[in-house]
Amino acid sequence: MASRLNPYISFDGDARPAMEFYKEVFGGTLNLTTFGESGAAGTPEADQIMHGMLETPSGFTLMGADTPPGMEYSPGGNFSVSLSGDDETELRGYWEKLSAGGTVSVPLEKQMWGDVFGMCTDRFGIPWMVNIAQAQE
Repeated sequence: MASRLNPYISFDGDARPAMEFYKEVFGGTLNLTTFGESGAAGTPEADQIMHGMLETPSGFTLMGADTPPGMEYSPGGNFSVSLSGDDETELRGYWEKLSAGGTVSVPLEKQMWGDVFGMCTDRFGIPWMVNIAQAQE
């Protein structure tokens, strides 16, 4: 397997619905492994997600998990997930789904550098940036 760079998001007990939501947005194959399947059967966190990975038809990989007991949950603030490219239809579709039920901080519109760009926080508290590159003339 080639090296890859992708976001890994920690959740506060809602990794399963969040990762299933991202699968609805991006499509692809979602694999989820619970703490119970990984040796913590019979514990309060047995049904929570120890590791989740979504691999999409567009080549995106998104990983996530519930924060294990004893570790501090610190949402957002220190990262954003960035989607960029020149397929306006695809990227606008992602934007519509990600921003639905969330908060838009920068509307998806043409910016001073010429691209269409927007920032939102989805309903799970994850910040997203979408940049649609404009054709060079």
